[in-house]
Amino acid sequence: VPQLGPQLPPRLTQQPWHLLYSTGRDGFSLRTLYRSGARPDSPALLLIRDTEAQTFGAFSSSAIRSSSGFYGTGETFLFSFCPELKVFRWTGRNDLFVKGDVNLLMVGGGSGRFGLWLDGDLHHGGSQRCETFDNETLSHREEFCIQDLEMWGLP
Repeated sequence: VPQLGPQLPPRLTQQPWHLLYSTGRDGFSLRTLYRSGARPDSPALLLIRDTEAQTFGAFSSSAIRSSSGFYGTGETFLFSFCPELKVFRWTGRNDLFVKGDVNLLMVGGGSGRFGLWLDGDLHHGGSQRCETFDNETLSHREEFCIQDLEMWGLP
């Protein structure tokens, strides 16, 4: 989280971030992750470690929640620590930022590809280059198994 501080919108850099959800503490469930969310207007930071020890994730300008359509703003971005921090910001090509239901959470999209997706039991996910962020694949593989996942937010 400290390494990501300078990448966050300026209004958030001095805010006290709190751990809202952790697979180690709360189990592997997308429903539980949604219930653990902060205030609706609060941003969220997803941190993921896959079973190959790669760390990556997403910053959402809005709370992570179940939705019927995409939501969020151009402040949303993807990142990876492979091996150093790389940040993938909004390209302006579309506004497919975040969308989630009980079976799938997606961040970034376009042409049937998602910058980051996580399944409903938070065991599997994937990452592909997408139009929203023109990102690299965040993990070593396009599909990965999740070892740990955390969601941080503001109180």
